[in-house]
Amino acid sequence: MPKAAPPRTTGLPATRLLTSLAPLLHEWLPRQRWFAGKGRPVTDFVLLTATELLPGFLHLLVRAEHAPLALPADAAPGPGPADCYQLLIGVRDQLPPRLAPALIGRATQGPLAGRTVYDALQDPQSAALLLERLRTPGSVGPLSFEHDPEVTIPPGLAPRLLGVEQSNSSLVYGDTFILKVFRRVQPGVNPDLELPWALARQGCARVPAPAAWFRTSEPEAATLGVLQPFLRGADDGWTLALASLAQDRPFTRQAFELGQATAEVHLALADAFPPVTLGRPQTAAIAAAMTERLDATAQAVPALAPHVSGLRAAFEAVAALDSAGTAQRVHGDLHLGQALRPADGSWSVIDFEGEPARPLAERRRPQPPVRDVAGMLRSFDYASCTARPPNPQWAKECRAAYCDGYAARAGSDPRDAPELLRAYETDKAVYEVLYEARHRPDWLPVPMAAVRRLAGA
Repeated sequence: MPKAAPPRTTGLPATRLLTSLAPLLHEWLPRQRWFAGKGRPVTDFVLLTATELLPGFLHLLVRAEHAPLALPADAAPGPGPADCYQLLIGVRDQLPPRLAPALIGRATQGPLAGRTVYDALQDPQSAALLLERLRTPGSVGPLSFEHDPEVTIPPGLAPRLLGVEQSNSSLVYGDTFILKVFRRVQPGVNPDLELPWALARQGCARVPAPAAWFRTSEPEAATLGVLQPFLRGADDGWTLALASLAQDRPFTRQAFELGQATAEVHLALADAFPPVTLGRPQTAAIAAAMTERLDATAQAVPALAPHVSGLRAAFEAVAALDSAGTAQRVHGDLHLGQALRPADGSWSVIDFEGEPARPLAERRRPQPPVRDVAGMLRSFDYASCTARPPNPQWAKECRAAYCDGYAARAGSDPRDAPELLRAYETDKAVYEVLYEARHRPDWLPVPMAAVRRLAGA
């Protein structure tokens, strides 16, 4: 996001807020699970917007800037990478013991000197106010709160913050609704609002429809959060898969039905957003982007380097295709954790944000549906590797059942496009290698096992 005009609040000298907050954010922000700049020290903060929702409850958009990336000696210097984060902070003289886990720090300078700053999403009072804003549409400064007029949101729903996410923060209200707050904000409509809304208009029951949302108009229009029905009592596919492995029970029926659900979502998305034909230039561009990501990851993760030539062959096979069929809007980050199975046994698909590390424009771009299929196939592999000993046969059977279910509902089998399926599975494995190397080094052997298999395919 570009630099904005001086931010404004109604009760605090906004232009000096960073004097109080910057020293605290330097320590607190990199420790958050949703901070995208792991391993890149923050060099500066820029306050883009500051809006007082209530005295002592502030909504901030803050840009964290990093040192420029290493460049060749003859390259012209440029600005370093930067990310915009959404922060909802509370300010109190003293923090009660129940809010101790929410502590950001005690300001020692600036307008907040001597006061305690904390993460307001962990404060039930602030979280309740956020829901009230969504219940009563309107604007506060650059923030707009909106809802579907056909949905009734009851007052007084008790909030609780979920602690399992990595790229966002979610609040559950009374086990009735769930509000996802996007922490890393990029200009544009977030697919996690855009796609479920479009699917609801298509009558697709596989995806919980947005009930309310909020946005900002400054410094550029962007989606900040989405409220959806909470599927109470539902288990996610990852939990169910691990239980199947631990109890040595088959999971093929569930995998088949999940393939059917995926196909239904794809068919509805194709009706909502017209597909585009992928000719040779578009196919070559897909392969080139995959190759670029592979080369960049091999630079960052040396363990990948010996397998680069074998992995690159998968992308070269796609580049040689005259056509890759059609591309359309897809989920973009489909895996077992993004599928929920309520008590009635029907799969639902959630979290259409796509891979948060990738630019929003890329996540909103039409893609071959096989990309989602490849993501789920990789997820079955991941689950099978958690078994002791690992159970590759379980993964093989689930992968086949999932594709069978997809083909039964879609009328086309993703295995009929082997080059494209292999390329997207390879691209996903490369993404996983980089993610695990940065965030969970103990998990790196899981995608590396896939890398060795795919490189020798």
